[in-house]
Amino acid sequence: MSAPSIVWFRQDLRLDDQPALARAAGEGPVVPVYVLDDETPGRWRIGAAQRWWLHHSLSRLAETLERRGSGLVLRRGKAATVLATLSAELGGARIHAVRHYEPWWRAAEAELAAACDLVLHPADVLVPPEQVRTGAGGAYKIYTPYWRALQEQLPPPAPTSAPDRIARPERWPGGEELRSWGLLPTRPDWAAGFAADWHPGEAAALERLDLFADEARHYAALRDRPGEEGTSRFSPHLHLGELSPRRVWHGLSGEGGEKFRKELAWRDFSRNVMLSQPAVGERAGAARFEAFPWRTGADADADFRAWCRGRTGYPIVDAGMRQLWATGWMHNRVRMIAASFLVKHLLIDWRRGAEWFWDTLVDADYGNNSQNWQWIAGTGIDSQPFARIMAPTLQSRKFGAADYIRRWVPELEALTDETIHDPGPDRPAAYPPPIIPHAAARDRALTAFAGFRAQPSCAG
Repeated sequence: MSAPSIVWFRQDLRLDDQPALARAAGEGPVVPVYVLDDETPGRWRIGAAQRWWLHHSLSRLAETLERRGSGLVLRRGKAATVLATLSAELGGARIHAVRHYEPWWRAAEAELAAACDLVLHPADVLVPPEQVRTGAGGAYKIYTPYWRALQEQLPPPAPTSAPDRIARPERWPGGEELRSWGLLPTRPDWAAGFAADWHPGEAAALERLDLFADEARHYAALRDRPGEEGTSRFSPHLHLGELSPRRVWHGLSGEGGEKFRKELAWRDFSRNVMLSQPAVGERAGAARFEAFPWRTGADADADFRAWCRGRTGYPIVDAGMRQLWATGWMHNRVRMIAASFLVKHLLIDWRRGAEWFWDTLVDADYGNNSQNWQWIAGTGIDSQPFARIMAPTLQSRKFGAADYIRRWVPELEALTDETIHDPGPDRPAAYPPPIIPHAAARDRALTAFAGFRAQPSCAG
């Protein structure tokens, strides 16, 4: 008998619109595999909050595969080595996988391709970024021209359905038990509240898409208002691939759908950025910012801890940081406000914030997370100017965050809609004063930036 095919699952934990699985199933018996690889990503191994999600997503994926006559083999170690070994065990099995763009996955794909018959399939993007090139054949560095070029190749192909049955080989390879991986936190179980907000797995993702398709007409109007349910909450489903971007694109229509489709395009752009700037999570896109005078030392560390714990004295910032800790997620508008506050009010290196988000977000995504932090910090190739400094109190009022603050900062729940954004003399004793006044923070940031620009290496 010929060897079965292997399907290597990573951030594509679904059967719907899964071309690697569809192709393998069309060839004969299939061995679906997930490898928990903490070695290849190095410092970018899966963060703590996302491990919670991964545990439940893998459990759901295994159940779905079993209902179709298959199963899921779990192994742990360096992915390229583990898969090459498994391929040999199965008599030289071909490996099918969805192509991913994180630098460590590209390295793993190259290593595996040198040892095995590896077939990669596009399914993590609307259009493969290597197909969206400038006239000179290079990668786009700025979003707007990228978006114009991307539109020439849209809409994406229609999504495909999951196979009804998946043939299982007579010889099934051994694997590990999911519970042995210790993905769920214990002593303490700091993720105890996650289940109230999230339902990992492909079935829940598709159900959420159906619900949002009816709500999308309100998306443009409500997406920036943290006190109202206006966002899609697709991000963790998209990151771990429980939902394909093509399925989302074709599942939405109308004005709100068009607005959200542009968010999918931004996600595609982040894959383009990972190709052209693999170190986007570690080095400033605008290299001159490597010399920026970020604050360090004991005072900066204390400020960073206050930011992480939601104790800055700025209600909208603290609400967001507490929501993050309690649920593994933060409203997008509040992410921008909280990130800007860390970088510009506190003058703390954007990379410290990005690392905290990486560990605490269930939707932590190297491309999106890194690109968005660099955009808000002004350090990226395509980003807002550093001198554009958000005023948290004004943002809070503008986007009607009073009820959002009441939910996450209960010390302030008795304050009026007017005073809750900036309590002033109405501030309860249990709630800290501002860690630094806004005007003083703005002056400090602009002074630091002016001095930085005056340095000879930054001239011009």
